[in-house]
Amino acid sequence: MALRFGPDVSTTETDYGTVLLDQRSGNYWELNPTGTLVVKTLLGGGDETAAVDALVTEFDIGRTRAEQDVTALVRELRESGLAS
Repeated sequence: MALRFGPDVSTTETDYGTVLLDQRSGNYWELNPTGTLVVKTLLGGGDETAAVDALVTEFDIGRTRAEQDVTALVRELRESGLAS
């Protein structure tokens, strides 16, 4: 399922990944390069399988670990209210 950030979430890319700002709470989240790739893939309309494929292709990571990481990141973003 594609990912969407709420209207109160700002994003900025840095040399080290992406920073998310939850303007409602003032909390910052920092995504490393793998998290950034997952988010870009999902925001671009890809599903979680596409995000896993992107991680396996781009980084030295096994498929099982990539699946776990994508699932965990998406869950955290949704549970925090940053994304739907």
